[in-house]
Amino acid sequence: MQRPNAAQYAYGSATVVLSTVALLLLAGTTTTLGIAAISAAGLMLGVLVAVTMPVRARHVKTSAATPSPTLGNEEIRVSAPPVGAGADTRIGS
Repeated sequence: MQRPNAAQYAYGSATVVLSTVALLLLAGTTTTLGIAAISAAGLMLGVLVAVTMPVRARHVKTSAATPSPTLGNEEIRVSAPPVGAGADTRIGS
């Protein structure tokens, strides 16, 4: 199984929070056992949403598919000296 992506974490977390709050408000339970059961149901629902969410396939480029910029290029490039304010460009004393 591959690692979940950010969207799966976000949708799963949002589902857990929203479904748990909605179930607690609708059920109106105040007992510890009822709150624990509703929390477990919300957690299971969030996991179900995250696992069944479709995952976009990534296309991986290989190094053989993309040519290297140095292949076939025999010239050597030397960087130019940096242009900046030197002692000869100062105005005034």
